[in-house]
Amino acid sequence: MGGALDRILTLEIVRVTERAAVAAARMRGRGDEKAADQAAVDAMRRELNHLPIQGTVVIGEGERDEAPMLYIGEEVGTKSGPVVDIALDPLEGTTICAKDLPNSLAVVAFAEGGSLLNAPDVYMDKIAIGPGYPAGVVSLDASPAENIAALAKAKGVPIGEITACILDRPRHAAIIGDVRACGAGIRLIGDGDIAGVIHTTDPDETGIDIYMGVGGAPEGVLAAAALRCIGGQMEGRLILDTEEKRARARKMGIDKPNRVYQMEEMARGDVLFAATGVTDGNLLSGVRFGKKSITTETVVMRSSTQTVRWIKAEHRTLSKFG
Repeated sequence: MGGALDRILTLEIVRVTERAAVAAARMRGRGDEKAADQAAVDAMRRELNHLPIQGTVVIGEGERDEAPMLYIGEEVGTKSGPVVDIALDPLEGTTICAKDLPNSLAVVAFAEGGSLLNAPDVYMDKIAIGPGYPAGVVSLDASPAENIAALAKAKGVPIGEITACILDRPRHAAIIGDVRACGAGIRLIGDGDIAGVIHTTDPDETGIDIYMGVGGAPEGVLAAAALRCIGGQMEGRLILDTEEKRARARKMGIDKPNRVYQMEEMARGDVLFAATGVTDGNLLSGVRFGKKSITTETVVMRSSTQTVRWIKAEHRTLSKFG
C-alpha cells in the first residue's frame, strides 16, 4: 500500500543527503565544526532547491533570527509538486566530524504537509526502543531502572544483557547512576543521538537496546521519523523550563509544555527518511574519496511501505559536488 508522497522522492531524498555528506566529509578531522556544518548546509540547500516539491523546513538549523539558511519556516524546492514538511540535520554530529570520530551523518526526513512536530530548538527528554515489543513497554514517566527492567522482561533476558545508549553529559549523571545500579550496561556517546536512537532497531548488530536521556528536540523529531519507517517505540517531552522557551513554543502551536509526545505524534502520515554516512559508524560507512570517484553509503526508508534500502553509490561525475 502506497502513501501520499511521490515514490520518486525516495531517490531524490538520497541525493540531498549524499551532497551534504560529501561536503562535510571534506572537512573531516580539521577541527572546525562551524566550517563543516556550513559546508553541509550549503550543499543540502542547493540540492533541496532542485527538487519538485513545495517544501517547508519544520525542523532545521534554528529559528529564523538564528540561522541564515535552512531555518525553521524556510521554503525550499521548485514550488511545484507535493506539499512537504522537511526535518533536517545537514551534519548530525558536528564535533564528531571535526574530530573524525564515528557516526556522523547527513540526515533528512520528508513528510506530508502538516505532519511533523513543529518543535522549537530546545532540549527534549527522550526514550526509544526498537521493534518487536508490546506497546507501552517503556515510558518517560517511569524511572530508568523501571524501564530497563520492563525491557529486559519483554525481551526475555536478564537485566545484565540490556545496554542503554546515553549522551555523555553531566546532566545525565543521575540516569547513568540509576542504570548502572540496576545492573545494565551503558554505551556513552559524545554526540549524534539520531544515530543512537536508530541503533536500538538492531541490537544484535549495534549492541544497543534502549536510548534514553536529554538531547535536542530537532534531533528527536528526526529520530521519530526514522523509527516510524523501521518500527519501534519512542516518547519525547520538550523541556520548556523558562518563560522565553514556553513563549517560543506557543508561537509554534505548542500549548501544553509538559506533554509527552508519542512517536506517531512527532512524525505522522507518510514519512521518508534518509541518512548518509559522513564518518564511519555502526550504521553506515563514511564518504570515501578516490582518485576518480567518490563513494557514499545511505540508508533510505519509507513508513507507508516499511521499506529500508541501503544504497552504496559510486559517483564518477565529481563536478556535481561542486
